[in-house]
This record gives sequence, C-alpha cells and structure tokens, in this order.
Amino acid sequence: MLVSSRFFDVQDDGDVTVVRLQRPPVNAIDPELAAGGIELLEQLRDEGSGAVVITATGESFCAGLDLKVAPTLDEAQQDAMRTALNRLLGEWALFPRPLVTAVNGHAIAGGLILALCGDWRVVGARGSFGLTEVNVGVPYPPAAIAIVRSELAPQTARRYALSGELIDSAAATAAGMFDERVADDEVLDRAVAAARRLAPLAGRAYTATKRTLRSKVVSALDPAALAAEPWLADDAAARATKMLGG
Repeated sequence: MLVSSRFFDVQDDGDVTVVRLQRPPVNAIDPELAAGGIELLEQLRDEGSGAVVITATGESFCAGLDLKVAPTLDEAQQDAMRTALNRLLGEWALFPRPLVTAVNGHAIAGGLILALCGDWRVVGARGSFGLTEVNVGVPYPPAAIAIVRSELAPQTARRYALSGELIDSAAATAAGMFDERVADDEVLDRAVAAARRLAPLAGRAYTATKRTLRSKVVSALDPAALAAEPWLADDAAARATKMLGG
C-alpha cells in the first residue's frame, strides 16, 4: 500500500496516483526530501500501477535545490547531495509508467527539470520558470542536463541554460517546456485527465520507448558520469543570498 510521508502526500484515484510535494514555503529540495523522493520512487515502481501525477502545495511547484541549505554542506555532503539529486531527477525522467506533471506555480532550476520529467506537462497561468543554475554557481548533475537536452530543442536549451533567464508560463509553453497551459484552478484536473488517457498504455513497450527517447538520461545515471570535483561555486552562498533577496 502506498503511504504518504513528511514531504509527499500520496493519493490513489483509480488508475492514477497523485503525488503532492509538500515542503513549504517553496518545495525546495534538501537532502532529506531527495532521500524521501527516491524511496517513494522505489515504492511506486514496486507497488503502483497505472499513471502518476506530480504536483505540489502552495504557489510553487518546486524551487529546485534548497539554496539556504546547499552552501552549508561540506564537501562529502555536497557529493552525497549531488548523487541523490542526480538519481532523483534521472529516475523520475525514466519512471517506467506514464508520468504527468501538474505545475501549479514557480518551477525554477531543478524544479523546472523535475517538471520536464513529465511525459505530459500541464502548467497554470501564474509563476516564473527558468534554468537558473548558472545564476548561483551550481553545475548541473549529469542527469539534470541530460533531461534538459532530451526535452528541449537545442536552441531553447542553450538559451535558457546559459542565460539563467526567468520567464512566465506563456513564454515557457511557447518554448516547449509545457504541453498545456490552463487556468490555475484547472491544472490538477487537466493533469489527472491526461494521466487517465495515458494509464492504459503502461507496459513494457511504454517503458522501453521512454528509455530510448531519454537514452541520454540512462547514460547519465551511470555512477561514473559524476565527476569527482567540487560541486558548488566558492561564492554559491553569496549568490544564493542575493537571488533569495537577502
């Protein structure tokens, strides 16, 4: 039986399982959330069926790496966090059954990459969206950049990954980051409807097709893909404070 946890509310709705991130205020990823997310992935693979929808509480879908916590980690903890984040994003991108992301607000950095893991992606009207890793001196884990390269056109990936630009949901949809843009109060319902359409497709062919489409992500989950070098920039704490308005 699928069970909710501290950071994840899990509800079965027939052939659709709805997973809701719940780490206020912005559902940022810290070591504990990453570990819980990996545990949930394993549980869903072993015990679930049909399709999965990922959404979140509050006005943010996910703000990516917790920029208050990450700069406080020592080198060993940074390595562990990078490994966990690589696995979390990579395994959601390769989730063996249909996955729909219901993006209810801001999706920034790793949060946008989590949104890109969806096989169908629904976004509302509000929120800011961007691949802002360069702004805070956080290099992409291999699986994260592989997802960007797999899901976005080359010129779109180049523009947003190298500029750190934030855009609204209309521009993000036009750029191919999302498949549907709907009213904010319709996001989850539309995502669940999309998941119901995809749920009957779950099976060996669906899994194999997804892994082929995202073959770059498969390679990026090889432990050898993680370089043995410092992860965060020396000034990451200062950059994070500035970005957070501190």
